[in-house]
Amino acid sequence: MDIADLRRGPHLSASSINDYLECGLYYRYSRIDKLKPAFKSDNLEFGSCIHKALADFHMERLMGNKMPLDDLRNQFAIYWKERGKGNKEIQYRQGKDFKTLLTEGKCLLAAFHERRIGTKDQLTVLAIEEPFRFTIEGLPVPIIGIMDLVEEDPSGSIVITDSKTASRAYSKEEADRNFQLSIYHMAAKANGYGNKNISLKIDCLVKTKKPKFLQLCTSRTEADELRVIKKIKKVWEALQKGIFIPNDESWKCKDCGYAILCHQWHKE
Repeated sequence: MDIADLRRGPHLSASSINDYLECGLYYRYSRIDKLKPAFKSDNLEFGSCIHKALADFHMERLMGNKMPLDDLRNQFAIYWKERGKGNKEIQYRQGKDFKTLLTEGKCLLAAFHERRIGTKDQLTVLAIEEPFRFTIEGLPVPIIGIMDLVEEDPSGSIVITDSKTASRAYSKEEADRNFQLSIYHMAAKANGYGNKNISLKIDCLVKTKKPKFLQLCTSRTEADELRVIKKIKKVWEALQKGIFIPNDESWKCKDCGYAILCHQWHKE
C-alpha cells in the first residue's frame, strides 16, 4: 500500500480524529477548507525531522546494522536543515531558533542512542513506516495511517511502536489511553497480524533540560476496541452534520496557525 494513494480517497485517520476532538474548527480550516496556516509550528517541524532520523536508525537495524551516533545526528541535521534553515514560515517559541533546535535534536538523539545501543536488542524489525487501511462495520470510509515501527519478539509476539517527541514524559496512564496506539492495534489485527499476540509501545524522547528517552508498554482489550469504534462513529456523525466547534482552551492554541481566523469565527 502507498499512503499517498490511500489519502486521495475519503478516509479517517488517528490524526484527523484527534484533530477534530481537540478542536473542530481547526479540523475544518485544515482538512476541509484546506486553508494555509499563518505559520508553521517549530514543534511539529522539529518532531517530523526527529521522526525521519529514527526511521533511518531502524532501517539500519532491519538490514542488520547498528547506526553510529554521529550518523544518526547527521541524518537529523540533514532533515532539519532542509526543513528549517531559512524557512520564514516557521514560528519559533521564545528562546528557540534554528540553531538551538539543531543542538536540542542532537542531544535528544544521543539519549535515544545510548539507551538503544546499550540494551541488548531482542526485537526483530519487520516493518518501518508501514501504511495500513482497515474498515469498520457501519462506517462508509476506511481508517488509514502509518505504523512507525513493527517488530517481533523472540516469542513471536508483535510489538507496535509509536515514536514521540514531547516536552514532558508520558505517563503509563496516558499510554493506556492513547488513541493512536488503539488505532495501531486495530490496524495490526486487520493487516496480517491478527493471529498473533500484539503489544504496544511508546518511544518518547523528552525535551527536558537533560534529554531523556523513555519507553512505555501497553496493550488493548476488546472493550478498549469497542470504545474506540464508537468514538470514531460519533466523530463521523458530527462531521456529516457539519459540526465544527472551536476549543478556545486547547493547549495547542498558542501554536495554532489559524488563531486569527478562529478569533473572527463568531462573525462568520
